[in-house]
Amino acid sequence: MANLEATAAADGAAGPTSPPAAEPSVESTVWDWTDETRGRLERFLSAQGLTEGPVTTRRIGDGHSNLTFLVEDGSRRRVVVRRGPPPPLPPGAHDMLREARFVSALGATAVPVAKVLATAAAGEVLDVPFYVMSYADGPVVTTRTPHRIASPLVRRQIGEALVDTLVELHAVDWRAAGLADLGRPDGFNARHVRRMGQLVADADGAPPAPFALVDAWLRAHVPAESDAAIVHNDYRIGNVVLAPDPPGRVMATLDWELATIGDPLHDVGYFLASVPEPGVPLTPTQRLGVAMLEDGYPSREELAARYQERSGRDLGPGLDRLRWYTTFALWKLAALYEYGWRRARAGGGDPYYADHGHVWSFLAAAHAAAGLPPFVPPRDACGRRLVTG
Repeated sequence: MANLEATAAADGAAGPTSPPAAEPSVESTVWDWTDETRGRLERFLSAQGLTEGPVTTRRIGDGHSNLTFLVEDGSRRRVVVRRGPPPPLPPGAHDMLREARFVSALGATAVPVAKVLATAAAGEVLDVPFYVMSYADGPVVTTRTPHRIASPLVRRQIGEALVDTLVELHAVDWRAAGLADLGRPDGFNARHVRRMGQLVADADGAPPAPFALVDAWLRAHVPAESDAAIVHNDYRIGNVVLAPDPPGRVMATLDWELATIGDPLHDVGYFLASVPEPGVPLTPTQRLGVAMLEDGYPSREELAARYQERSGRDLGPGLDRLRWYTTFALWKLAALYEYGWRRARAGGGDPYYADHGHVWSFLAAAHAAAGLPPFVPPRDACGRRLVTG
């Protein structure tokens, strides 16, 4: 997946004026194991009792940020290694040991996660920190649901399980889990808007013209935090491992890089923004979950209603309380993709983001979510779309 959300620091990991924590990295898409680094990994895993003898490594997942590898020895014992891209990295970026803390803490809860098996600091084995986790054997669904779990009944179960996993996550006592130092829930919403806006603002702090209307709407309607909970910050169908057989259920939740302590409705708004709707143009994130258009998957309204019922959180009349959070999620993605586009245009970022149409797609969806006038991409006198950088 084009996971540009890793360009922003996990809230609380850096100060409000810090630079984006993890810029898109072309190097992250080409790094691979050498005989030397694989040998060091073999010795480390063997010393931990996780594998024995030579291992093979294969990159898995669709991330453009951190790197995830399936590692297997001759006896077919499998583990997963997750590491950041090669240095240099901005302060607070790609903090694998922070991510491992979240996953380890959640291992003692009802939230389905892989088991953290080992961690290593930078220089101990590789040039960056990494952690090793158990391998969850099941499909990650994006564009198509595998045949064995593709009946309408099982698809509905999968949709409901996605919601129920969020409910379990937001119910975790994060203080008792030892995670109180990993976020700043007070003022979370206003700070999030401010930080995301800084990614694309000009020298005077003003947003680009195409962003201005949603930016003003979000700032004028910032809600008080609904609660303080663990927030995944990238929760969608493509970031979970599903059970390979019925009934539909979540086996493990992946990609905790952006996890923090904050307003749980950000997860709900982001998740709903990732769910495509019939007859509505797809955003890039929705293209990574287009399977949810298949018969049986619950609609956005049904997913939100289930969250309200199972969590006991009041989402307002007609679930209207979620409107700000869904709009924010789409505007945030537009800002992150705009930031990535500027880097790609300058020759220093992931070429995936070179299509400016991604940004317009998110802004159009944000306008619709907020009930604002339809978004019109800027054009020059000849009718050609203008760029914003």
